[in-house]
Amino acid sequence: MQNYTTNIAREMTINQGQVSAVCELLDSGATLPFIARYRKESTGGLDEIQIAAIRDRLEQVKELNKRRENILNSLKERELLNPALCASVEAAQTLSELEDVYLPHRPKRKTKAAIARQKGLEPMARALFNQQSDIPRPETFLNQEHGLLIAEDVMAGSRDIIAEWMSEDSGTRNKLRQLFATKAIITSRVIEKNRENGKKFQDYFDRQEPAVKIPGHRLLAMFRGEQEKILRLTIRPPEQIAMELLHTRYARRNSVADQQLQLAAADSYKRLLAPSLENELRAQLKDQADQEAIAVFSDNLTELLLAPPLGQKSVMALDPGFRTGAKLVCLDRHGALLHHTTVFPTLSHKQQQEAAATVQTLCKQYAIEAIAIGNGTAGRETEAFIRSLGLPPEIIVTMVDESGASIYSASEIAREEFPDHDITVRGAISIGRRLQDPLAELVKLDPQSIGVGQYQHDVQQKALQQGLDDVVMRCVNMVGVDVNTASRSLLTYVSGLGPGLAKNIIDLRNKQGAFTSRKALMQVPRLGAKAFEQCAGFLRISNAANPLDNSAVHPERYGLVEQMAKDAGCSVRDLIASKELRQQIDINRYITAEVGKPTLQDILAELDKPGRDPRTSFTAFTFTEGINTMEDLEPGMELPGIVTNVTKFGAFVDIGVHQDGLVHISQLADKFISDPSQIVKVRQHVQVRILEVDIARKRISLSMRKDR
Repeated sequence: MQNYTTNIAREMTINQGQVSAVCELLDSGATLPFIARYRKESTGGLDEIQIAAIRDRLEQVKELNKRRENILNSLKERELLNPALCASVEAAQTLSELEDVYLPHRPKRKTKAAIARQKGLEPMARALFNQQSDIPRPETFLNQEHGLLIAEDVMAGSRDIIAEWMSEDSGTRNKLRQLFATKAIITSRVIEKNRENGKKFQDYFDRQEPAVKIPGHRLLAMFRGEQEKILRLTIRPPEQIAMELLHTRYARRNSVADQQLQLAAADSYKRLLAPSLENELRAQLKDQADQEAIAVFSDNLTELLLAPPLGQKSVMALDPGFRTGAKLVCLDRHGALLHHTTVFPTLSHKQQQEAAATVQTLCKQYAIEAIAIGNGTAGRETEAFIRSLGLPPEIIVTMVDESGASIYSASEIAREEFPDHDITVRGAISIGRRLQDPLAELVKLDPQSIGVGQYQHDVQQKALQQGLDDVVMRCVNMVGVDVNTASRSLLTYVSGLGPGLAKNIIDLRNKQGAFTSRKALMQVPRLGAKAFEQCAGFLRISNAANPLDNSAVHPERYGLVEQMAKDAGCSVRDLIASKELRQQIDINRYITAEVGKPTLQDILAELDKPGRDPRTSFTAFTFTEGINTMEDLEPGMELPGIVTNVTKFGAFVDIGVHQDGLVHISQLADKFISDPSQIVKVRQHVQVRILEVDIARKRISLSMRKDR
């Protein structure tokens, strides 16, 4: 493991001790949020992203070692393993290096070279390959039984053997691998018979681009077009350069064997080397594109999950519809359902009057403080209706992104929460709760259903799921969770818990009532000392006797805080209440072998604002009145919008017409930017200008540039 920690440290430009510490903590069962928050002294202050990168790199090392072990076992079983070969296998640092070492020794199917060997042509091949001065005459190998009837049959079989030797030479493969990595061209051509069905890929019908420069999103689009049999792709360097490399390597002595070696090299490249190295490069490029797409999705999901919450306010939520009406629910400050009904604000005048009366009555009856309206079908029309009612100005009216609400409403989680209500009621409840606390509601969804990704269905699903799970866990633990109000879904993502312990917490809470202290969590079945260590700092107990139970200070440091209070001549509660007392604390007095400055600084910051929510304050958003459909748009209009998705090629913005517009990366700023995330984030409120509207293709081009 020593070598691997050294390599990982070098790759990440951190020291080996940090990597070793992370490895030990992970092996002990510690979670990423716990390590990042409460073990800063051990890791040198690595954040969750860096810790996750170490974890993922270790997984790759494990896979490499597993493959290495399988190769060694295969070589032993076939009695091919010798000290030199064993050393080469052990020394391989990458999977491609390992496979190159193994390639000449892999069990082979009946290849052309194997057939030629059976015909006795290996001596001839060896003489040609070594460019001997005494190359045998081909006629000496003629054999009617083996089908060697003329001299060319002998030479062709010999070339088959040579071609295989060339393809299995690790030096040759490495030289060509570098050529593919630096000079390969991605060539995309349309399959003519499918041209009409593939118009969405028309940008790639006839395209060439250096593989080393292609953006990940474009590569994934091409791969999707190939998978759908619209495009035909090749990813290879110019063949002439590759052949010059092979000729220089093998046919360089101007001997009588040169012609045969050149022919063998051409065959080896086209039949063996190029397809193999192209597949290898494809996998590498795909992996890079996947990582980019997962990073984009993760960044967007982070912004969405950490969107400002409205907070504990009474909410009316409407899930709009035309023919079926709008499903209306009233929720208390904790998101509990108080009332539900259906209103028809977009149909006849009489039904609109009835809907108006219902809304006004319910707002008074349940002291509604905010109204959330889903942004789907009939959303803008329903919003206009609500705003026309003359409700008290202190009632916030805002649109809410309902992406995935229908998936939640039909889920097992929703059925458990509201077994006596149908999916329309559950959908409206989800819209209202998203306004109150986006994080608490969105954790109930598979992140892929939220729709803030970039080609998420084309990337490695295991890696995507791991990346998104990391994001959700990071966000949940960053904010902290009230153990007495949290849903099972939210508790599941708390460090050290998971679905089983989350359920046990809910069951005990329902049976015995609210938890009054963090220590009481030890009564939860199967929640042992290790789980308590991992979860306690992220769980909050509001109104607890010990104020630290409602903070991010870990119970393992309560004694330290109590000592600080004692030294200041006050109680812990007084220390939290008085900034002057906290300013008098000299943290250097409390540094020990286990507790360093990072932890002490975190503790003081938490005492300053115990249990603080790191999310920004909620700001209501309003679309432009009268702009409800694409037909209402005209080039030059300036409108407010909300960023719904950020990709590597631009940002999608909701301007309230049921079709997001695209601000291309070139239109995001008046200066050059290399990444849209430098300028915009998901859920950001922006001002955009209409550039072009294509109703037939449902495309809206937008700009955020000030210059024109």
